[in-house]
Amino acid sequence: MLAITDLKNGTKFIYEGDPFVVLSYSQSKMGRGGSVVKVRIKNLKNGNVLTKTFQGADKFESADLARRKANFLYSDEKEANFMDLENFDQFSIPISQIGDQNIYLKEGTDIDILLFNNTPINIELPIKMKFMVVDAPPAIKGNSAGAVTKKARIEGGGEIDVPIFIKQGDIIVVDTRDGSYVERG
Repeated sequence: MLAITDLKNGTKFIYEGDPFVVLSYSQSKMGRGGSVVKVRIKNLKNGNVLTKTFQGADKFESADLARRKANFLYSDEKEANFMDLENFDQFSIPISQIGDQNIYLKEGTDIDILLFNNTPINIELPIKMKFMVVDAPPAIKGNSAGAVTKKARIEGGGEIDVPIFIKQGDIIVVDTRDGSYVERG
């Protein structure tokens, strides 16, 4: 059983019968009262994000999620399609469940599939992935106060902040947890 103080970022637990992951966590304690934890959690089955407040006595069951390696094949408007690397079965997960991670899916990429009761419910991407910059506007001359960045579009359609020296056609490394630029690839 997990106490409320165990609900740190990335912790997976069961809440109201569904598996959830903690996106953000803040704890407060007031005077003689018990501890209160406010969390943003994401339902791994349907992708809904909730903000919840839990009291000191609340307990949660740890989510027993299995991982399996799979290869991303392709996606359409509704589903992303994968191939299990152990038994070569093909399956799909709705794009609505995958959420923002969809922009980081590249054909042929090996990823981890999260299984809940032997049913694929979500994906876990590699932390760092390489992408080609498909559109990067030129830097504006004289715009050098503070952090000097510009928006660039990467393959897959995502837009991230990159340094001004990045141009179209460059290969860059992106942190898929927060969508930040890491380095040139």
